[in-house]
Amino acid sequence: MTILFILLVLNPQTSFSYTVLAGDESTQEKPYNPQRLRWVAGVHVAGFTGSMLLLNEAWYKDHPRSSFHFHDDLLDWKQMDKGGHIISAYHLSRFSHYSFRWAGLNNRQSAIWGSISGNLFLATIEILDGFSEEWGASWSDFAANITGSASFYFQQVYWQEQKITWKYSFSRSGLEEYRPDLLGSNLPENMLKDYNGITYWLSFNLHSLLNQPESIPPWLNISAGYGAYGMLGSISNPASHNGEPLPHVDRYRSFYLAPDIDYSRIKSHSEVLQTIFTALNFIKFPAPALEYNQVQGFRFHWIFF
Repeated sequence: MTILFILLVLNPQTSFSYTVLAGDESTQEKPYNPQRLRWVAGVHVAGFTGSMLLLNEAWYKDHPRSSFHFHDDLLDWKQMDKGGHIISAYHLSRFSHYSFRWAGLNNRQSAIWGSISGNLFLATIEILDGFSEEWGASWSDFAANITGSASFYFQQVYWQEQKITWKYSFSRSGLEEYRPDLLGSNLPENMLKDYNGITYWLSFNLHSLLNQPESIPPWLNISAGYGAYGMLGSISNPASHNGEPLPHVDRYRSFYLAPDIDYSRIKSHSEVLQTIFTALNFIKFPAPALEYNQVQGFRFHWIFF
């Protein structure tokens, strides 16, 4: 569904508002347009239906079904999967909000419907998990989804902008070769499954949070990151896999502090370029970073992604 929203805003025929993409939507009200709203509703329905069908084929089809049940996975992957739920809900709500703004709903209405649609999409996936014998629905996943959508909603309603943004970065962990079935067998799969290489960030816009001082560029952020490493299993590492011994790897959490860029606040006279900046604003900018982890203590990275 996120991809469909990106296609919506990248389509020059939609005349998607430059000011909305630039984050200045509180001062630019677009007239209500029923035809556009129907178009947006169609994109939501098509994206939701298509995503569920693809997900069923790619994920659930070959796994046994069961009666609906819950499974507590709060301790899995050092909570990295919860970060994935939060960031997904946040950005699904964000893109959905943009589409409703384009249709002429006001800021509050768009924030409400954007947050509902983002949460509904992920809640449906959770329900599918609940009917899977191997997984099960998770209350902590539901809570993470709500957290992501709520963090978008309250900022948008009370600030009319996103001063604090959830972001993602990835670099190869070097552990994927030991468990390709679990951590992915190629780069796209690694970027989704290998939590050892993923970092989630909260990126704070200094210019906006400090009441827009002229000395601070509007696009400059400071970000706090969270990651984990050494995970060859969800809760603990097995001694072997498929008859092959696995290396001993310490499992630990990492915390980061790094500068960042809010791409959506980089001004451009090109609507297409402005749209691309906004669409890509879930990616953390590679930059120097200070890390603290439970094994090595403090470390400095000249470039961390």
